[in-house]
Amino acid sequence: MNNRNVWESANQKKVKQIDTFAKKYIDFISDGKTERECTDLAVNMLEDAGFIELDKAIASNKRLKAGDRVYSVCMNKSVVAFTVGTEPIEHGMNILGAHIDSPRLDIKQNPLYETDKIAYLDTHYYGGVKKYQWVTLPLAIHGVVAKKDGTIVEINIGEDEDDPVFFISDLLIHLASEQLEKKASKVIEGEALDIVVGSMPLNGADEDKKEAVKNNILKLLKMQYDIEEDDFVSAELEVVPAGRAREAGIDKSMVLGYGHDDRVCAYPSLMAMLEVKKPTRTTSLILVDKEEIGSVGATGMRSEFYANSVAELINLINGEYSELMLKRCMAASYMLSSDVCAAFDPSYADKFEKKNASVLGGGMVFSKYTGSRGKSGSNDANAEYIAALRKIFDEKGVIFQTGEIGKVDVGGGGTIAYVLALYGMNVIDCGVAVLNMHAPFEAISKADVYETFEGYKVFLSEMGK
Repeated sequence: MNNRNVWESANQKKVKQIDTFAKKYIDFISDGKTERECTDLAVNMLEDAGFIELDKAIASNKRLKAGDRVYSVCMNKSVVAFTVGTEPIEHGMNILGAHIDSPRLDIKQNPLYETDKIAYLDTHYYGGVKKYQWVTLPLAIHGVVAKKDGTIVEINIGEDEDDPVFFISDLLIHLASEQLEKKASKVIEGEALDIVVGSMPLNGADEDKKEAVKNNILKLLKMQYDIEEDDFVSAELEVVPAGRAREAGIDKSMVLGYGHDDRVCAYPSLMAMLEVKKPTRTTSLILVDKEEIGSVGATGMRSEFYANSVAELINLINGEYSELMLKRCMAASYMLSSDVCAAFDPSYADKFEKKNASVLGGGMVFSKYTGSRGKSGSNDANAEYIAALRKIFDEKGVIFQTGEIGKVDVGGGGTIAYVLALYGMNVIDCGVAVLNMHAPFEAISKADVYETFEGYKVFLSEMGK
């Protein structure tokens, strides 16, 4: 199989389109560093495109017809959307599903403490991370604090130029001989990933007074955010790398930033959903939380949120609902599990099987199966489904490649694909190749994210015709 390169086949017009799309994606990924922020951005874009809340349609008993567009949000951390097609809903949908959570550090419920005149916030890492990669970086805090009176305080510290940033300290090289002898997994322990938040004692306090630095932090939190120490109990605060995503390379062909996995697939999925306005088959978008920790919980793909939303959609389209109709709809649907794949890295070539690895600039990536080693935890797509996808993408000139996460016995990974496959629908993983996956800063090709957007549009409009 001869893989094509998007850049080599692109004329000047397409190169400009790639660059314009990438700049908008940079804005999205820089402004949406948490699942809550991504949900807010997505809802604003959906509403600007004429989508209405599903709950409002239900309350008004609105009968949906072809071309109508609705969305629904779960706990401000997941969002689904639908554009009603001209075909009956029980004939199935064309679904794009991505996740909007990314590896990070979560602040614990009793986090603030002082040791030797330095104040810290205690953290718990979320998702698969190399812990040593998170030390000495400028970090920001994003999230919400829910107070007992029902007030929600939004927190975003470390992104504006005048904001302070935070960091995790590391041992100086002059004293690190024993540390450097440890395995990489032990160089930095999980409980050592506490962020430094201050070192100034409370003004006027005795220098020997206990927790004077901590008390100063609490005073500032009260003054600036009206937050008490007990309010951390009902907070969701995430520690992420500070700063915007950036163009990378002298040729500016790449984007380096936090959270490409999986917002680099969420963004083109959202943009494709906005552009396909009059589909034959009903189209659906899923932007979901908790994939990095097993798709668990109310906002994860394994919850009933999506199926419940489809059930309500069926009721509004047909004026009635039956479980049989829901099952028929789900089983007849096609889905692209919009998730990233590991890009071949020449610096670590021995970890890849090169002819089956995806590459930067190679276009949209199809992964027939995921899982690890003997395909454990895998979704394995049907050959007939892949053939149908090949046909529509070749006809529309979309450049695509195949990929897998490393050599068979080296490792692997999973996505939300297996969850939707439980309904009996055809599902395959399809997304963007990523370097440095799960690192604080990941890298992607501008050409790949744009080509994936083009592919997602073709899938929504052409699949199943």
